[in-house]
Amino acid sequence: MRRASTTSRRLSASDPARCRSRQNIREQSVLVLTRSVALPLTATVLPDVTGLDKTFDYLVPDALRDVVRVGSMVRVPLHGRRVGGWVLRVGAPPADLPEDRLVPIAKWSGIGPAPDLIELAEWASVRWGAGRLRPFLVTASPPSMVRSLPSAASRARPPAAEQSGVAQLLRDGGGVVRITPNDDLVPILMTAAAFGPALVVHPSVEGARVLAAAARRAGLSVALMPDEWARAAAGVADVVIGGRAAAWASGDFGCIVVLDEHDEALQEERSPTWHARDVLVERARGSDVPCLLVSPCPTVSALAWSGRRWMRPTAEAERAGWPVVDIVDRSDDEPWKRSLVTTPLITHLRDPSKRVVCVHNVPGRARVLACRSCRSLLRCERCDAAVAQEDAATLRCHRCETMRPPVCQSCGSAALANVRPGVTRLREELEAAAGRAVAAVTGTSDDPPSGTDVFVGTEAVLHRVRRADIVVFLDIDAELLAPRYRAAEQAMALLVRAARVVGPRSGGGRIVVQTFLPRHDVLQAALLADPGRLAKVEAERRRELGLPPFSALARVSGAGAAAFVAQLDVAAATDGDGYLLRSDSWDDLGRALASAPRPKGSRVRVEVDPPRR
Repeated sequence: MRRASTTSRRLSASDPARCRSRQNIREQSVLVLTRSVALPLTATVLPDVTGLDKTFDYLVPDALRDVVRVGSMVRVPLHGRRVGGWVLRVGAPPADLPEDRLVPIAKWSGIGPAPDLIELAEWASVRWGAGRLRPFLVTASPPSMVRSLPSAASRARPPAAEQSGVAQLLRDGGGVVRITPNDDLVPILMTAAAFGPALVVHPSVEGARVLAAAARRAGLSVALMPDEWARAAAGVADVVIGGRAAAWASGDFGCIVVLDEHDEALQEERSPTWHARDVLVERARGSDVPCLLVSPCPTVSALAWSGRRWMRPTAEAERAGWPVVDIVDRSDDEPWKRSLVTTPLITHLRDPSKRVVCVHNVPGRARVLACRSCRSLLRCERCDAAVAQEDAATLRCHRCETMRPPVCQSCGSAALANVRPGVTRLREELEAAAGRAVAAVTGTSDDPPSGTDVFVGTEAVLHRVRRADIVVFLDIDAELLAPRYRAAEQAMALLVRAARVVGPRSGGGRIVVQTFLPRHDVLQAALLADPGRLAKVEAERRRELGLPPFSALARVSGAGAAAFVAQLDVAAATDGDGYLLRSDSWDDLGRALASAPRPKGSRVRVEVDPPRR
C-alpha cells in the first residue's frame, strides 16, 4: 500500500482538461481487459472512512483482474484493519514504486458507481467547495452490494412519444418546461423514454414511487431508485425514477428530466449542499444528452441556464390548471386588532361541506408577544431577543434558552397579546370560530386524525393532507418578506403546493391568501395564473443586486469559521454567527473553499448557495 503520489485533479466545468480526463478514465477501464496478465496492475483506492480524504495505491491480484474496474467497490487493508473503498484508477504501477512494496486488494465487493460518476464527483467536490469525493460516492453507490447486472437484451421498445413540443425541445438539447400545478407528468415521461433510457428525478421519494406506478400503468418499464439500482445500471428500463439521490444513478441515459425543479428538497441539507438540478445539468452536458427542467414555477437559475430554450402552456390551459386565488386585503385593519381569524376565513370555516387547511409557519403558541398594558414587545432579559410562548405558563428565549413566567418585563402585567400567534394557539381560535374540531399539524406531529375537516399547521400540513376544498395562508407576508434572497420563489412554491391540494379550477377549489401586500409580484402571479411574471421581475432584481445565478454565494459557520475565512481571497461579510462569501463564479468560489485547509480543531460548516439565506 502506498498513498497515491498525486491526488486526483479537481476539474471545473470550464476546464479544458476535463475532456482529456474523461478519455483517460475510459482508457483505464479498458486497460484491465487489454493488458497482458504478465504485467502487474495497481488500483488507486479511496477508502470509505469518515474524515479520511486520501487515496492509496494497491496491487490488483491476478484473481481479481477481471472484476476490478474504475468505480468498483473493494475491501483493502488500512492501518491494521480492512475497510471498504472505491477504485478511482486502474493502471500500471508507478515507475518509482517496486511491486513488492504494494499490498494487494483483499476483496472485490461488487459493482460501484460508473466511471463517468467518478468524474462527476470530481467536479461536484469543487463546485460545492468540499474538496472530497466520499460524500458523493456514498450517494452514487448501491444500497447493498451488487455483484452482477441483469441482461439488457430483454428491454422492449417504449410506447410512442405523446408530446411533440417536449420532443422538439429534447431534440434541441433540452430546456425548461413550464407546466400547471395539476398537469399529468406521465406524457412527459413517455416522450423522454422515446429518446433512450431516461433518468427522472423527483424531489420526494414518495412522489417518485407514485409516479413510477403511474408510468408502469402507461406501459413503461421502470427502475425505481435506490431499490432497483442494478436494473438502472444495466439499462433494462425505459425510465429510471428516484428522489434527489437518483441524480447519481449509474447508467447510460438518453435524456435527463428534473421534475419540480423549484422544490427545495432537491438540495442536500448536509454539507456539501449539492443541488440535484445542477448536478444533472452538468451530467447531461458531460454526456452530451438533453436535459429537461420541469416546473409550474421555474426558478431564475433554471431560466438563466436555458436561455431561449423553454416552453409553456397556453394562457387558457395554464389558467385552467390553477385553482381560483382569493386575496384578502388586510391593509385597512387597525394595527392593534389584526387577528389572523378574519371574516372571510370564518365564512369558510363555518361551512360544514368544506374541508379547510390553514397554513401558518409558526409552531407553538406564540412567537412574538406584546403587553396589552404598556404595548411593549416582550423580550429576553438576558439577550434582548424576542421570547416565544411554549405553553400557558412559560415564555422561552430561543437564542439563550432562558425560561420565565408569561409577564411583561417592563410593567409586570400578565395581559399579553399574540402579535404573531403560533399553530397551537391558532388551533384554539379556529376551533372556536368554526364550531367544529380543528387538528394541528406540524413537521413533528402525528398523522392528522380521521374524521377531521379543518386543519392548521406549518407548511408540513400541505404534505400531510392530500385533498382539501380550501387552503388558507393566514400570514403569507411572513414568507414574502423573509430575509432570504429566494423568499419570493419559496413563497411561490408554497402556492404551487396548495394548488395541488385543492386541484384545478374546474374542481371548485380555492386558495385564500391573507396579506397586507395585495400587489406583491408573487400574489399577482398566482392570481393571474402566470408564474412567468414573477420570474421576469425576480431575474431583473437579482441581476441588479448581484445575487445568484448572476453571482456565487456561500455561508461559512461553526468553530474556526473566522480563521478559515481569513485564508480566502473572497469577498466576505459577517452573517449572524457565520460569514457570507460572494464571488463572480461558482468555479472560483468552489476552488477557494475546496483548496483552503481547515484550521486545526475547527468544525467548519460550508454551505454553497445556502437555501435559507
